[in-house]
Parts: sequence; structure tokens; C-alpha cells
Amino acid sequence: MARSPNSSPHTRAVLAALLSAHPGPSYGYDLSRATGLKSGTLYPILQRLHAQGYLEAEWEDSPHSGKPPRHVYTLTQEGLRLAREKSERAPAAPRKGALL
Repeated sequence: MARSPNSSPHTRAVLAALLSAHPGPSYGYDLSRATGLKSGTLYPILQRLHAQGYLEAEWEDSPHSGKPPRHVYTLTQEGLRLAREKSERAPAAPRKGALL
């Protein structure tokens, strides 16, 4: 069993985006747009989740002629469990205008 990844807000955001796309694939560009994370933050998280067994990552030919192949990310069963667990434990975001 893989060890649980750091539950930083960035990691939780990536897991939430992957969960919302599940069972469909996710692409780095789509995950970046969904989370607001830049590639220097996003890709190390994806690599770590993959190395720990929470993600499957495969190369896919680009549907656009002349474009390079791209990675396709999908949650493994363990990753699906982790993403659900992290989404249940995530604190609710404060509502706009709410007193903190």
C-alpha cells in the first residue's frame, strides 16, 4: 500500500479535479486550468501521486496534427479512495462575505 501523500491544499485541489473527471482521463493542461496551478507546482504533484500508486499515467497521441503526445492521468482504485477521503476531510471554503 502506498503511503498517503502530503495533504497540502495544492494536492487536495489536484485530487479533487481528478475525482471530478473520474472515470474519464485528465490532461495536465485541463488540471492546470481546473486548479489554477502552474506547471512547476502541478507536475511534481502528479509525478508524486503516480510514483505512490495513486495515478496511472500513459502517453497519448495528440488529436492535433503536429503536436507532441501528452500524458493522460487517471486515478487508480487506491487513488480514488484517497481522493474521496481527502474531499470528505477538506474544510469548507468560507462563503464570500462571511466573517472569519
